[in-house]
Amino acid sequence: MQHSGRISGATKLIGLIGSPVQNSGSPAIHNAVFEHLDLDIAYIAFDVDNTRLEATVRGMAAMGFLGYNVTTPCKTFILPFLDEISEVAEIMGAVNTVVIQDGKSLGDNADGAAFIRNLVLNGIDIRGKKITVMGAGGAGSALITQAALDGVAEIDLFNRQDEFYAGAEELIERLKSHSSCNVTLYDLADETQLRNSIAGSTLLVNATNVGTPEVPGCLVTQDMLHEGLIMADTVYVPRDTQFVELGRANGNKVIDGSGMFLQQAAIGERLWIGREMPLDFVKSTFFPDAPNPLVELLKS
Repeated sequence: MQHSGRISGATKLIGLIGSPVQNSGSPAIHNAVFEHLDLDIAYIAFDVDNTRLEATVRGMAAMGFLGYNVTTPCKTFILPFLDEISEVAEIMGAVNTVVIQDGKSLGDNADGAAFIRNLVLNGIDIRGKKITVMGAGGAGSALITQAALDGVAEIDLFNRQDEFYAGAEELIERLKSHSSCNVTLYDLADETQLRNSIAGSTLLVNATNVGTPEVPGCLVTQDMLHEGLIMADTVYVPRDTQFVELGRANGNKVIDGSGMFLQQAAIGERLWIGREMPLDFVKSTFFPDAPNPLVELLKS
């Protein structure tokens, strides 16, 4: 069926909820994939904050959406409004992917798996190592959970004293019964501790929204970095954040947020429509200068 440029009476919908969403790359990528696969499905972004979250969850289920992605600030606040959540999402305390089946909203979290897969694709093994993560919101909680479950030895987690700080304390307690990883939470304002943590870490992760167009900047300075430190960003718009540029200028191995984003999108499509995302098509269309992915690993 040819439906480019139009919506039919039978079009199925998938969405993105959160705020802000105007700079998300998800609609462009998913809609290009659906057109490429000749599927009558559309992916639409909706700017939704926590005050309208419950009504949105109920409404999308009532209107027959196939599912949707969840982004900041809704990832941690959506849990009470879902009918079921996966075990890993429950541990994380955050959902980024919802599948709607038989009118029920089922929450899962692909962020952590996507992040770890992206590291593997770039030849990075953090099992048995120490890492430092800045940001304990949805992305941060997901990736530290997956890292702890996958055998990372130690994680220093930094967050501002905001609504996510207490949630991070609760997450650390939950992880104790699932992993032997030593996770310690610090105030992001404690620059001395942040510097010391980075000095002893193999990997430094920016899991905050600092670096996005709405919150430009970088949370670290060049003198905090050390030779051999790997730096990974979860921000993918822009792809070359100040964090990424700082690491490259200092000679560190740097992983931008595009790979994690792509893998998360692939997991979402598998859950929503039972089809594998054509990763070669997406890479060549949207990330032509990126290293070629190990497609079979992404499909495993």
